[in-house]
Order: sequence, then structure tokens, then C-alpha cells
Amino acid sequence: MASPPEGVEPAVIHAWSAPRSLSTSLMYSFSERDDMDVLDEPLYANFLRVTGVDRPYRQELLSKMDPDGNKVVKEVIFGPGEKAYRYCKHIAKQRLPNLTGDLMKKGKHFILIRNPMNILPSFDKVVPPSFLELGVAELVAIYSELCELGSPPPVIDADDLRRDPEAVLSGLCEDLGIPFQPQMLKWKAGPRDFDGIWAPWWYESVHTSTGFSKSRRYPMTFPFALYDLLEQSLPFYNMLKRQVRRTTGSLLPPPPDPPLPVPENKKILVWVGDELLPRDSARVSVFDSVVQGGDAVWEGLRIYDGKVFKLEEHLDRLFDSTKAMAFSNVPSRDWIKDAIFKTLNANGMFNNAHIRLTLTRGKKVTSGMSPTFNLYGCVLIVLAEWKPPVYDNSHGIKLVTAATRRNSPNSVDSKIHHNNLINNILAKIEGNLAQAEDAIMLDQDGFVSETNATNIFMVKKGIVLTPHADYCLPGITRATVKDLVVKENLVLHERRISLSEFHAADEVWTTGTMGEITPVVMIDGREIGDGKIGLVTRQIQSAYKVLTAGLGVTIPRNAEA
Repeated sequence: MASPPEGVEPAVIHAWSAPRSLSTSLMYSFSERDDMDVLDEPLYANFLRVTGVDRPYRQELLSKMDPDGNKVVKEVIFGPGEKAYRYCKHIAKQRLPNLTGDLMKKGKHFILIRNPMNILPSFDKVVPPSFLELGVAELVAIYSELCELGSPPPVIDADDLRRDPEAVLSGLCEDLGIPFQPQMLKWKAGPRDFDGIWAPWWYESVHTSTGFSKSRRYPMTFPFALYDLLEQSLPFYNMLKRQVRRTTGSLLPPPPDPPLPVPENKKILVWVGDELLPRDSARVSVFDSVVQGGDAVWEGLRIYDGKVFKLEEHLDRLFDSTKAMAFSNVPSRDWIKDAIFKTLNANGMFNNAHIRLTLTRGKKVTSGMSPTFNLYGCVLIVLAEWKPPVYDNSHGIKLVTAATRRNSPNSVDSKIHHNNLINNILAKIEGNLAQAEDAIMLDQDGFVSETNATNIFMVKKGIVLTPHADYCLPGITRATVKDLVVKENLVLHERRISLSEFHAADEVWTTGTMGEITPVVMIDGREIGDGKIGLVTRQIQSAYKVLTAGLGVTIPRNAEA
């Protein structure tokens, strides 16, 4: 590419990074281009002058570099040159408030990041590491400011750069609007005339290199004296990591995020422990009992017209489950209700929403089965989502019978509403493979218990029947529907029911908080009744709709809301 006429300002490329992040190697890479000159940290002297930070080379640097940052921006960074482009290597912490806004508004910018786990082991060779010295928060601030200016910068990761330099550099050049040049992949060993005077302290390994070295297969032993600093800096790194440019070739781009059943749930706030967190930040510890062994209890709650339906009944069952599981340090009922209301208010969810309420035994001091390791207290999760009924309640669903049997009370009592759901999941897999919405589960004697996710009812000659809750969960919606059947002047029998009775039923429906009242039109390939939704089913659906519209605990809201 031809050089610009003498005195013409080159197009400036600003490279922002933290220390020890391959920034010097990347500067050497760009210096190999035939259309590029480079500047090594032109704002370093300004940084030392304004902050008073000490360095072994401080006096020499201040005597040989212009410490007037705005003068440097105007006359050096954006001054005339002989090449079409000028590459400026910047360390993020050197962007100080005293600098002109032109620094960010002019030229093209990109950000180089590196995992602090890989930076910290070698950081303190010259300077003791600190959060300020790492500069990761400033990198996030730079990214945010450039986004506000309407120019979101490309972000590349040092680990990706070492893994496949050509792919990453080609993609970066494309984003910067310049052609990739193969000579960027190699350089001669030794110092450069454009190196800063700090090079003898920092650039030793780069001076022995001739290209981007491969990453270590195994990491260096981490200096655990820096553990707190790692914890402080990782969230900032991870924020930028999500913006990394994905390239083709050996760095396969990740698959796109799968579509959500309800797109509005992409941005929700979830209660975990004692605080609300964004969806992607809502996590429990790997030491939590729910991770270690599914050791938790849960409830499903549905929101109708500003009310939580059957809240007290669900909390009764939650506390019964914690007592049966011998949980200790269980939060109070009022505290849990308050967390529910805060979550709903924060998300603006006052109708057509569902809550998955989970209470884990809590975090352990070490991995293992014994509850004696649980010394932190329980962990509450309030996951509220926009969620209409999950089944087709207008046309009905199909069921198949699973070979997986429902847990016997001899093994795990289904009266405990616990999170160890492998039994149900295995049955659900059978239903999925049969392309049915759910699967019927039998007890150990071959009688119908429930489905993998719901309780089940049938109608024969006008009589409503449902299995005993010996093997199945005595659902809150199940109990509600039993009461409605009686109030609707229908006859209800609760007894053992065989699978063939369900095959020959006039009507079948399932009940659950997420699905409400769901008609079943086929079981194991057999039409139920005439294959349409029956009159009794519609009658109970209507009665349930009236009930949910009138009952529930009102969600308290701020007076000014």
C-alpha cells in the first residue's frame, strides 16, 4: 500500500490491554507490516507524572518522553507520519481523566484481554500486582465508552491468539478494515528501536521470540497469595470475554444461543442466596448440596393477576420437606416470602409467570455426602420466568407408559418434594423418545401412580378417579382439583387404578402448577374416549380458571408503583 503524502495524518489503531497480555508480541506483529509504524505506550510518561507511581526507570522515562499527555495525543499519536497506519500500544490504566476526548473519538480501537489466572503468576517480576496495576476494570470502562460513542471495539483473547495466530489476526484485520499480511506471524528475535526504555525490565521473553508461542498445556502453579486479586479481577475479564471475536479455522465459532421458549426471559433477575442477580450470573457454588447430590427441596408457584396462587400451601409443603430431610438453618417463612415478592417486583412479573422455588441444604466446607459438612446454612433460589402453561390445554396431549417405575416409599418417599429427580427424568426420556408430551409411571405393583411431572385423573361413566398418593407426590394442584370435583357435584374416588382402566377411560387429564389442567387425548396409541376433550374436563378447567382469578396472596408493591 502506498504511503500517504508527507504531512498527512496516518489512520491510528489503538490497542488497549492490561500488562503481561502479549501486548508487546502483538505490537511486534503489527510492526512487520509494510504500511504501519508503531508507538510503544506513548502515554506512559503522562501516567507517571499524573499518578506519581514509582518505577525503576521513572526518572529516565520522564526525562526522555514528553509527560504532557494532551500534547502527546495531538502531536505524536495523531501527528503526521510516513505510513498509512499508526499502531499505538496502550496499557489501559494509562488512560487518565486529564486526557482529551479525541483519544477515544478518533482512530480505530480494539481490546486485547488475557485471563488473570495466566497473568498473575509472572506479574510481580517488576511491579507488585494490584487491582489498579492489572487495569482490567479500566478495560471494561474503555469498552463501555467506545460502545456509547457508537463504535464497539473488537475484543481478542491472548489465549486464542496463541492457539491460532493467523485466524485471530485475520479476523482482527477484517474488523479494523485493513488487509491481513502474512508477515505479521513472524519477526526477528531481539529488541526493536521503537521499544520503550522500560523494555529491559519487561520484554526479555519477547526479545527471544520469533512469533506467538503456543500456550502451556498445563498452567503454572498459581501464587495463592494473589487469590483475592484473582477473585476481584475475573468478573471484569469474563465481561469482556463474552465480547471476544470468534474466528473461523481451528477456532470454531460457538453455536448461537438457542432460542428461548419465551424470549423475554433472556433478561431476568434471579434470587440466589440473599441477592438478585442477572440470569447469566445466577449461580450456586460447586460445593452446594444441590450440585453434590441433588440435596434440595423445591416448589412451583404460579402468578395470576398480581397474586401468588396457593402460596401458603406450597410453603407448608416446602417446610414439611425440609423437616423430613433434616435441614438446619432454614430461613423463616416471612424471609422466603419477602424474597419471592422482591423477585417478582424487580422483574415486573405480576401475571402469567411461574416461579421455581428451590431451597438447598447449602454449601459444604468440603465435598462429600454428609450433612455435617453443611455449615453455611441453606441457599434459597427464586427463579421467576414468564411462562404460560407448558402443555396444550386447548387440544390435549399424548402420553406413553414408561418402563421406569415410580419410587417406592421403601426407597425415597414421594411426599418429600426433593430435587433428586433422576427417576422422573428417566421416564421423561422415554416419553421424549416416543414423541409424547409426558410418560405415565407405574408403581412397583403395576398400578398407575402419576406422570413424570404431573398427577393424573380419569373419568369413567361420570365418576372421577385418581390414584392414591402412596407412590406419587400429593400435588397442591391435585388437592385443589379434588376439592373442585366435589364442589362441582361430581363423584370422586381415590383408589388403585390399573393402566388398562386409563386406556379405557372416557376422559383423562393431568394436573400441575406449570401445566394447570391438561386434557389427555391418547395413551400408548389408544384414543381416550372419542379422542377429544371431554365435558367433565372442560368443566374442571373452567372451575379452576375461576378459582385462580379470585384466590392468591397479593404481591405487595411500593406505594408509588
